[in-house]
Amino acid sequence: MKFVHTSDWQIGRTFRFVDDETQGALQAQRVDVIRRLGLLARAQGAAHVLVAGDIYEHETPTERTLYQPMERMRDFGDLHWHLIPGNHDAHTPDGVWHRLMRDGGVPENVTVHCQPGAVQIDSAENVWLLPAVLERRHVLTDLTAYMNDAPTPPGAVRIGLAHGSVTGFGNGEEAQHNPLALDRAKQAGLAYLGLGDWHGFCQIDARTCYAGTPETDRFTTGGGGGGEALVVTVQGAHAVPDIQRHRTGHYIWKKLDAVTLTTAEDIQALEARVRSIAPDNPGAVLAWLTVTGLLSVDDLALYESTITRRLRAAVACLRVAGSPQLSAGLDDLDRFGSSGAIRSAAQTLLKQAEGGGEEGAIAADALQRLFLLWNDGKGAAA
Repeated sequence: MKFVHTSDWQIGRTFRFVDDETQGALQAQRVDVIRRLGLLARAQGAAHVLVAGDIYEHETPTERTLYQPMERMRDFGDLHWHLIPGNHDAHTPDGVWHRLMRDGGVPENVTVHCQPGAVQIDSAENVWLLPAVLERRHVLTDLTAYMNDAPTPPGAVRIGLAHGSVTGFGNGEEAQHNPLALDRAKQAGLAYLGLGDWHGFCQIDARTCYAGTPETDRFTTGGGGGGEALVVTVQGAHAVPDIQRHRTGHYIWKKLDAVTLTTAEDIQALEARVRSIAPDNPGAVLAWLTVTGLLSVDDLALYESTITRRLRAAVACLRVAGSPQLSAGLDDLDRFGSSGAIRSAAQTLLKQAEGGGEEGAIAADALQRLFLLWNDGKGAAA
C-alpha cells in the first residue's frame, strides 16, 4: 500500500506584507500545488492521497475559492483523495463541508470524512482509514482516542489521519488545543498516523509524521518551513512504514540572520547571498532581511540601487527590516556645492544629527534622504 500524505493547503490564505500582484501569485500556487501532488502520486504509483485537514484557510471562503481545490482533484480521476476537516475548516453547521456536499461540489474520486470510524479504502490490501474529525476550531479532548478500540478485520492495515497538536511537542496556547497522544499509533495498532496542523515536516516516531504544508507559507532561517509532501509505503499491518519526503512547493521563503553592511563589498555579498537561494529562478524567492550598519554616501547610493531596487525586482518579495545608516561628514557636504540653500540645509541637518537623541535620529534620516535624492537627480540629469 503506497499513498501520499499531505496537509494544511489553506486555500484562500492572504499575506498582508506583499503587494496585490505577489498576493495573487502566492494564492495561485497554493491551488496549483494540488496538481503537483496529483502528479507526484501518479509518478510514485500511489492510488490514494490523504489530506490531514486545513484544506481551506477560512470557514466561509468565496465560491470560487470553495470549488478550486475540488476541481483540481477532479482532474485526477485515477486517484482517490481522502480529506478530513482541520481547525481552519472544521465541520461546523453550514461550514465549507456542508456547502460542498449540499451543492454536489465533491467529485466522485474525493471522500470527505466527516464521521469518526474505520473506513475501508483498499479491499485488496485490507487497508482501513481511521479519521479524526474536528467539528469546531478548538477542542480539549483527543479525537484520536476512539482509534484504540475501533474494530477492523484481522490483519487489517490501520492508518490514522488527524489534525492537532501532539502532546508535549508544541508550545504556546495553540499546543493546548486539539491534543493528540504522543503514542497514539502504538496504542491503536496503527501502521501509520498522518498528522496535520504543523506546517513543516516533523517525524514524531517511526509511524507518526506531520507532512507539513505542500506550498511554503512562512519565513524560516533553516529547514522545516514546508513545501513538501510524504510518500508512504506500508508493507503490512506490523511493518515499519517507509516514509519519503518530496519537494512540492514552488516558492522558497528564507529569513536571513541580521546583516551588517559597512562597505560596497558587503552590499555585493548580500545580493549574491539572496540570489544564491535559487540561482536559476530568483523569482521564486521570498526573502526577509534584517539590515544594520553604517555606509558612506556612495555606498548608501549603491545599496539603494542594488538591494532596494534591483534585487527587490528580481525576487518575488523582499521584506527588509531596518536599514543601514548614513556615515557622513563635512567633506561630504561639498557634493551640494560650496554654498546655497541645499548646502545650508544639509549642514544644519548634519549638526542636528551629530547632537543625537530623537531629533538627531530624525535629522540623520532626513540628511540620508537628501543625499539619495541628490544622487538620483544627478543620475536623471546625466
